[in-house]
Amino acid sequence: MKLASYNVENLFQRAKAFNLATWDEGREVLQWHAELNRILGKTKYSGQDKKKIVDLMKKLKIDKKDDGGPFVILRQNHGDLVKRPKSGPIEIVADGRNDWIGWVDLKYEEVDEVATRNTAQVIRDLQADVLGVVEAESRPSLLRFSDNVIKAVGGAPYEHVMLIDGNDDRGIDVAIMTRDDYPIVSISSHVDDAEGGSRIFSRDCAQYEIRTAKGNPLFVLVNHLKSKGFGSKATSDKRRERQASHVKDIYDELVDRYKFVAIIGDMNDTPESAPLAALTRDAALKDISVHASFDDGGRPGTFGNGTASNKIDYILLSPELFARTKAGGIFRMGVWGGKNGTLFPHYPEMTKASEAASDHAAIWAEIDI
Repeated sequence: MKLASYNVENLFQRAKAFNLATWDEGREVLQWHAELNRILGKTKYSGQDKKKIVDLMKKLKIDKKDDGGPFVILRQNHGDLVKRPKSGPIEIVADGRNDWIGWVDLKYEEVDEVATRNTAQVIRDLQADVLGVVEAESRPSLLRFSDNVIKAVGGAPYEHVMLIDGNDDRGIDVAIMTRDDYPIVSISSHVDDAEGGSRIFSRDCAQYEIRTAKGNPLFVLVNHLKSKGFGSKATSDKRRERQASHVKDIYDELVDRYKFVAIIGDMNDTPESAPLAALTRDAALKDISVHASFDDGGRPGTFGNGTASNKIDYILLSPELFARTKAGGIFRMGVWGGKNGTLFPHYPEMTKASEAASDHAAIWAEIDI
């Protein structure tokens, strides 16, 4: 059985703010968007809140028109948030959440068609029996991608495709696709797991029970932990640490009862980092990359140029799974390496960085179960 994890960075549509020239530019827009929606959710708007709302609307360029900005749109579905006189400054007329119904949405754009086909080529060539997918926009999109795009590049569509909506409203959820002889037996979501009155996971720790072709139960936890892109480093690290610790708790409960448990996905941090300590410093929970037959092509990282500081995608295996592992590796054919794409081989259809399947390589493990 081949188990793999792949961050596809969306299939058909992606928020425009994710596609700016630099991550710093996009991060600023996403922070303004999140902060504005946070304030708009308050029961009462103070004078300071209203000033901040106006300031953020100006930064997002929706102060003059609801859809005037390039990255977001203000939706006023019922009642009014803002009054825009022909002369003079805009005015926040709602005094709180109960005075109007609406929010600020991100604007989306189509993913490059060549990039989508290259993503399909990666999945075709991986030939995974069980594939964890990160940053997919919805189950219908993933199903359409499997049935149409993978098939169009000569691959076999997946018989089982499942995605549960997570806590991120930007359309970057986690999912799983499995072959016909690896049916999904049960599904559990951890989107509502909470601590201290707030939800733990940025997306979800989706829990799938798979029956392998040999009849063995395999539990797969698909994750996408908190990124480093929002808020302070201390705040991001603390949340990622809490998420990693909770994933470990879920794993511990499962491995007490079942032999074959895998934790996979984009953890957004390196193995030696403090936030991932609960997962990476447990002697019994094995990273596929330490297997004697793991091939990283001389580059241990899974993101960007593949440096050690970019090792952020994982397959972590229970002792019984690791003992049955035969091989593993990193598949980079869909990544544009370096400024000119010359660091490592990629598909000939990729002629520029925007046509890359993803900034992430896929990671895989061959396991005899």
